[in-house]
Amino acid sequence: LAGNENRDIIHQLEYRISRLEGVLRLNKMITESGGKIFTSNGKYADFDATVEKCQEAGGSIATPRSPGENDAILHFVKTYNTYAYLGIKQSLIPGKFQFLNGAQLSYTNWYLNEPAGKGEE
Repeated sequence: LAGNENRDIIHQLEYRISRLEGVLRLNKMITESGGKIFTSNGKYADFDATVEKCQEAGGSIATPRSPGENDAILHFVKTYNTYAYLGIKQSLIPGKFQFLNGAQLSYTNWYLNEPAGKGEE
């Protein structure tokens, strides 16, 4: 396609995407932090199914790496009045956690005496 046609198509796609994102934000289905988009459908799923659905959508399970990202995840916890799975796991050292790929956490925001595995971390 000619240069102007490509620009027009790209502009139309950008416009449609921004409108779709706006609707999803109004319905509290997506939020953004640090250039990342966080989303949830609010439906219950076990951890493995959650990881799989995130991968199918081309993303990954949420792993908060900053206060803003933590707030983005908390948005869904409050919206759906439930807990959220995170992309972290307990390491071989009890009480220590790491990313699913084994990398060490650089950010945590646990409540006092947490994590205790009761969904209130």
